[in-house]
Amino acid sequence: MSQSAVKASGVSDAPDAGRWKALVFIALAQLMVVLDATIVNIALPSAQQDLGISDGNRQWVVTAYALAFGGLLLFGGRIADLWGRKRTFVTGLAGFAVASALGGAATNEAMMFGSRALQGVFGALLAPAALSLLAVMFTDAKERAKAFGIYGAIAGGGGAVGLILGGFLTEYLNWRWTFFVNIPFAVIAATGAYLVIREPKGSRNRSPLDIPGVVLSTLGLVALVYGFTRAESNGWSDATTVGMFVGAAVLLLSFVFVEARVKAPLLPLRVITERNRGGIYLSLGLAVIAMFGLFLFLTYYLQVVKGYTPVKTGFAFLPMIAGMITGSTQIGARLMTRVAPRLLMGPGFLVAAAGMLFLTQLEINTSYAGVLLPGMLLLGLGMGTAFMPAMSMATMGVEPRDAGVASAMVNTSQQVGGAIGTALLNTIAASATTSYIADHMGGASSRSQQQLVQLQGQVQGYTSAIWFAVGILVVAAAIALTFVNAGRPGGPAVSGSGAGDAAEDELPIPVVAH
Repeated sequence: MSQSAVKASGVSDAPDAGRWKALVFIALAQLMVVLDATIVNIALPSAQQDLGISDGNRQWVVTAYALAFGGLLLFGGRIADLWGRKRTFVTGLAGFAVASALGGAATNEAMMFGSRALQGVFGALLAPAALSLLAVMFTDAKERAKAFGIYGAIAGGGGAVGLILGGFLTEYLNWRWTFFVNIPFAVIAATGAYLVIREPKGSRNRSPLDIPGVVLSTLGLVALVYGFTRAESNGWSDATTVGMFVGAAVLLLSFVFVEARVKAPLLPLRVITERNRGGIYLSLGLAVIAMFGLFLFLTYYLQVVKGYTPVKTGFAFLPMIAGMITGSTQIGARLMTRVAPRLLMGPGFLVAAAGMLFLTQLEINTSYAGVLLPGMLLLGLGMGTAFMPAMSMATMGVEPRDAGVASAMVNTSQQVGGAIGTALLNTIAASATTSYIADHMGGASSRSQQQLVQLQGQVQGYTSAIWFAVGILVVAAAIALTFVNAGRPGGPAVSGSGAGDAAEDELPIPVVAH
């Protein structure tokens, strides 16, 4: 952000001396959230069996969290701007710890789903507050690249820790410890944040809360995600499924109508109508749709089809995590100040799509070294390269008073994309599995042959869904290459025209006319 922009916004242009210490605790909180997501995937088969959760309901362990998180993120981002990002961050950590304790103590599926939803509620406070703190504390282009690179690497490292730790805890202790482990992380991060973080003065948005916007956005996003979730179990033509999609469209269109007219909107349309940010939110959402379903499929493929233990499954995912860390810190962070973001995002998504192509070759006896390892390595490398500049660009150039809600939009696109991806790709996989079994079961005379057909049907379902994921990633790459037209950070500003110019005046990056 330029000095004139900083002074005009009333924010001191002197960077906080403790910003690098603050980054440690912000990254630790991100580590906890990523750790939780990957641990739950590894622990899900054991928790499902222990609590008697049906196959049809098992995705609610993921979806209950995503519904609450995705539905309330805009509200959480606005609360961070209004209430203070530090206070919102610490509150989110405390609530997340309590919800994790309830999840670990769950005695039935209702308690499990409820605790996951509660984690989502507090995650919706925590996530945008964390990202917006980075956005307002690191304004120099090179420092910002380094900070977001570290943030991304720790997030990737959290995935590795989560996969392996989740495997050890599930196999040698109990799946419940995969929830309890969040508590010490939350306590340390909250204590450190309270003592170290100094939020820049004058960066709050003290306008009154847009209650109609909160209600419409929350109900609209929840209806949208639930529509996709219900489609898996009840079909796309089910009356309630169709009703949810229609209701979501009406609610979200009403939300846009309200936001364009109220004095202090929950989501100022200037945040999303700026060409670069709009392209980033859309491409990130699509990429996450592809990723989330894949994580679920690979976990079940490795444990159910290949017979891997939870620990072995965790180690099997390491190439993907290594690729993400390498892409984020060695490619994304190093090149972000040298090349235009789209030249990292577009190719990054295409490399990830190439990795997905490897995984379409899955069969019951597929070689790990020949197919899974190169596929996951390419997938992680591409995603790490693309996500790092996307996360930074999504909050770059926004006015300080909008930092929380802009950060919330990054997380909203990812979480809603994740919930849609889980439901949509699960639906495609389940349909392909059912069709395959119906076509081949007639020729299976013995019990062992029937079991073989069922396993082959599962793998057929996974690969059918992964083909869709490849296409989604290609579309994400196309959007990144065409919508995101900003130059490298730190270059001379170029005036633009059209929607979003007010935001562009704040950008420390060249934006071509559009």
